[in-house]
Amino acid sequence: MSDIGGGLNPSGTTEASKSIGFDANRIAEVKSWLTSQFDAVGKDVPDFEYTPKSIGELHKIATLSQAKTQAAVIVANDYRQKAAEYRSQAARMREILESVGLAQESLPSNVVSSAHVLAKVANLLDIRDTELSSFLVAVADLSLRKTAVEEKRAKVQQESKVLLEYTRKAIARLTYLKRTLSQLEDDISPCEAQMENWKTNLAIMESKERQYLQEYGYYKAVLNRVGYTPEISHGVLVEMAEHKKDLEKKTKPILDTLRSYQDLPPDKALAALAIEDKKRQYAAAEKYLEDVLQSALASSE
Repeated sequence: MSDIGGGLNPSGTTEASKSIGFDANRIAEVKSWLTSQFDAVGKDVPDFEYTPKSIGELHKIATLSQAKTQAAVIVANDYRQKAAEYRSQAARMREILESVGLAQESLPSNVVSSAHVLAKVANLLDIRDTELSSFLVAVADLSLRKTAVEEKRAKVQQESKVLLEYTRKAIARLTYLKRTLSQLEDDISPCEAQMENWKTNLAIMESKERQYLQEYGYYKAVLNRVGYTPEISHGVLVEMAEHKKDLEKKTKPILDTLRSYQDLPPDKALAALAIEDKKRQYAAAEKYLEDVLQSALASSE
């Protein structure tokens, strides 16, 4: 076998040990383990450089490998010993069977087949012998396992039914939501058109509002200019209009009488007396009208 290159020659190893302070015993153990492992497969140890980290990792791997190898050797030896015992026991049993005429060669084929089946069943049930009691115990244990499996299966089936019901409800809910979403998407265009119409109407109403406010201000200024006060309500105006009609009814005969005097012959004295009389009546009517208006205003206040 070639030397372990790169630092595996004796002088290089000695120099590395002196300069870096490697553990010579650990390096020797790693070398021995690597050599044994690669010799087992017929290959040379590859070249590599010794470093504290590589030596530490390789030593851990070697220690673990040796421990597992030792454990495996112990187990293998135990299995070999048991196999030897089983072969010895099989040989004794064969001698016993041959002595009583029950050798396998002398038995019918159906008996041999039954024995093989019995052995397979025993192995399947994991029992050490083929006694009836062992079979009964194994069958009872198998029945218990079957019952437990059936209970678990029933529980799983129940849970599956519940999950299936939840899934169906979820699918129905999802379908309903999708249908609702589709309806809402279909209603987007009409709603947008309606919103645009509302926006247009709102703009028109705002314009009308500004116009009405301007007209309100204008008419308010006009009413203030003509002397309108809040005390002059609609009822007061209606009452004054009714009094005006009454006064017109009362003054109408007087006016008719005055018109009738236009047909009389010109007599200055009589005409003057008539005119004075009518003037007094007219003045009295005006005073009455004024009194009525003043009383109406006073009552409204």
